[in-house]
Amino acid sequence: MALVYKNRILVTMSDQNEKKLNHLLAGLGDTGVVSSRWLRAHGYSSSLVVRYVDSGWLVSPARGVYMRKGGSLQWEGVVWTLQWMEGLSLHVGGRFALAWLGHEHYLRLGEAAVITLYGPDRVPGWVRKLPLVEGVEYCGKGPFDLPVPSLTDETSDQTLLNQGLERREAVPSRMLVCSTPERAMLELCAEASDASGVYEVDALMQGMATLRPKRLEVLLRRCHSIKAKRLFLALGERHRHAWFSHLSLDGVDLGRGKRSLVSGGRLHPRYQITLPGDLDEQLG
Repeated sequence: MALVYKNRILVTMSDQNEKKLNHLLAGLGDTGVVSSRWLRAHGYSSSLVVRYVDSGWLVSPARGVYMRKGGSLQWEGVVWTLQWMEGLSLHVGGRFALAWLGHEHYLRLGEAAVITLYGPDRVPGWVRKLPLVEGVEYCGKGPFDLPVPSLTDETSDQTLLNQGLERREAVPSRMLVCSTPERAMLELCAEASDASGVYEVDALMQGMATLRPKRLEVLLRRCHSIKAKRLFLALGERHRHAWFSHLSLDGVDLGRGKRSLVSGGRLHPRYQITLPGDLDEQLG
């Protein structure tokens, strides 16, 4: 009788483990990864994870990280894990967001792609151990004093847009949160620190004919980087896009005094920021 009872317990435990495995594999899909921390927090013991690996269900692309065997390690899956499974407030922004939005032909040639992540939560150490094609750069909170929304389904698209963020489909049925072009441009302006950075922003600005002035006004008011705002406005004015004439700067703090990005450059008469004198030549 005791043996029968014990066998029933073992069968029940086996069924539970199988359900847990199926749930995990379905959640990971073909591109997702999962950390040891997440597994422990959701009831997957170390011995159970070892069993999954030994049985050929999971593989470990880096220490403390797992994915479905036969899956494809892609940056989209890693960022999806950070946002949705780990629950971290990290969005794709700046340079990489603009490349993802289709402006990669304006970015620096010959450089390996780098995923630029922004937000108050730091990138876990295991991310940089993954053998991704792309590099990963954590850029901090960025140049805004905006509220930090949750990146889950519970947050509406409008709430994200109010912060200059939007959802984009990364892989089938997987949505990632990234900066809108307006926010990404200001994030990139904040990162510019030399002539090459200004050349890059200027080349991108040339193609930014469809920015939305109302969204820009909100972001400019909540941007705390004087340099980013002045650079953005100086280059926006330079390219004479239609949206620029509809942009109101009421309530936008542009600071006082001069700002120098490059030595020996030209001081913009309106925005008082020094820019390279050869911008036209750089555009070709």
